[in-house]
Amino acid sequence: MAGYKGCNINPKKFEIGQLKIILILLPLAVFMGIPIVFIVCHAFKPMDELFAFPPQIIVHRPTLDNFVKLFKASANSNIPMSRYVFNSLIVTGSVVLLSILFSTMAGFALSKLRFKGKYALLEINNTALMFVSVAVMIPRYLVIDFLGMKDTYFAHILPLLALPVGLFLVKQFIDQIPDALLDAAYMDGANDFKIYRSIILPLVKPAIATTAILSFQQVWVNVESSNFYVNDESMKTLAFYLNTLANQNSNVAGQGIQAAGILLQFIPNLAIFLILRKSFMNTMAHSGIK
Repeated sequence: MAGYKGCNINPKKFEIGQLKIILILLPLAVFMGIPIVFIVCHAFKPMDELFAFPPQIIVHRPTLDNFVKLFKASANSNIPMSRYVFNSLIVTGSVVLLSILFSTMAGFALSKLRFKGKYALLEINNTALMFVSVAVMIPRYLVIDFLGMKDTYFAHILPLLALPVGLFLVKQFIDQIPDALLDAAYMDGANDFKIYRSIILPLVKPAIATTAILSFQQVWVNVESSNFYVNDESMKTLAFYLNTLANQNSNVAGQGIQAAGILLQFIPNLAIFLILRKSFMNTMAHSGIK
């Protein structure tokens, strides 16, 4: 360990040794940030800049005309945009909260509790990681129809509650919690629920944040439920409405409306990632540590 004495892996102040790392990572950061800049700038471009060739990343004469056209188009529809926003908030909030609840409770059970069929359930979850939503579209429809949930919020929420990747990450995180800590709690008279609430949840906050991000991104842009399980227009979500509006205005004049709609869908995704990014990075850093 003598060779590591005095070595500061993460210095608080700038050191000359960091320069080579910055020179490598800075171009990558700029390259990865270009799509975000383009999406934001594209929504504020006037018509001539939208169709400029070669395409321009930065807007030179920003305007709000695209958003004005978007809200005018929504004002002419039978159902106001606020209804779609309300539906999306209800569905997204419910899915995120319930996904976190189920992922953490199931992760705790599969990691620390002993019961019959534990490993079989874990393998089923791992197998589910291979399936895309299209592969289970017909079974989902049959279940929703059999339960009589069509044209309800449950038709949006139920198909998205299961998040195999979230359960996998949470379970891996809980595996790192020492069994001795839980045994001490059991000896003090704590039951499974108290251990889950007082020990597991506080120690897996990074994994919870990651599950929240993944669940939010999955449900916020989802149009499948509105397309297949909901016929009542007033029960559809914002993602479906913006997608429909973009298709209806797919001509040259409607390109600005599409750009504004894409930005409105993108902002919440970016916001939740920025809010929870620290916990998300902690999950990625610890997921491979045993």
